[in-house]
Amino acid sequence: MSSLREEVLREEIVDYEVKADMSICELVENYGKSHGFMAGHIYKASIILAEMIKDHDATKILSFTGNIVSTGLRGVITQLIREGWFNAIITTCGAIDHDIARGTGHRYYKGDWFYDDAMLHAMDIHRLGNVLIPVENYGLAIEKFARGLFEDLVKIKKNWSISEILREAGRRINDKSSFLRAAYEGNIPIYVPGIYDGAFGSQVVFNHSALGLELDLIADEKKIIELVVSSRKLGALIIGGGISKHHTIWWAQLKEGLDYAIYITTAVEYDGSLSGAHPREAISWGKIKPGSKNIVIYGDATVILPLIVAGAKCYLRRM
Repeated sequence: MSSLREEVLREEIVDYEVKADMSICELVENYGKSHGFMAGHIYKASIILAEMIKDHDATKILSFTGNIVSTGLRGVITQLIREGWFNAIITTCGAIDHDIARGTGHRYYKGDWFYDDAMLHAMDIHRLGNVLIPVENYGLAIEKFARGLFEDLVKIKKNWSISEILREAGRRINDKSSFLRAAYEGNIPIYVPGIYDGAFGSQVVFNHSALGLELDLIADEKKIIELVVSSRKLGALIIGGGISKHHTIWWAQLKEGLDYAIYITTAVEYDGSLSGAHPREAISWGKIKPGSKNIVIYGDATVILPLIVAGAKCYLRRM
């Protein structure tokens, strides 16, 4: 029992101070030393992410929800794609909507959580948290882009998979911060299992009869299965919950689960939701391997993700 006690108490918590000239690498290292509470998780997530990126046998999936694309974090997401950290993307229709709107020059603005929403509605302004989106910069902008895209595509062929359409969308966006453009340039597939749950998907519904456009919803599922089954190892950075998270870990079962898994979430597990489900629960389903390197970080991704990415870059430099 005494030897077990010594093993449990092997690492002491260390205090640190913040300095004006402190580097991001020093900050993340200090998070690891200070340990409590999510600081230690950010430190560990940075190491796991670096190890996953460095593992050339691992197929890496980036999974994220649409809300973060309405913020400046869109630039970080695009950076990860441009730097070749991931082999595939699984996301939501909302992410596509925001990237198209912003990627075609339509601006989003800083707002406040406590603005009067009836007032905003009267002024034709949408509110997404503390992000403000003029009505004309969202639905109408996406509708115009989608209609032009679909008219071009049906001249080539009638039947398209979602990932093929999104590749063509990325080809037409001239914006260095667009993740659709970055994925097109890097030949990285984007899978959106809930394509109809948003403005872009709605345009497919509204235009398919007039244009003769047909979506092959099975094609991308087959591509995901092939990606998973052909991989030697499998890893994922999963930002947020919902369908993008579940689709990533669901198909991972075909490879007996993820070898690397990093969750960033604000959802709790105590309501039994998939969004809040912890990696340890995924192990029971075979979605994450028992011997995997995994971590969950609770917090706002707009704060957490840049720290993890910066920390991973620090460790990659040493590896």
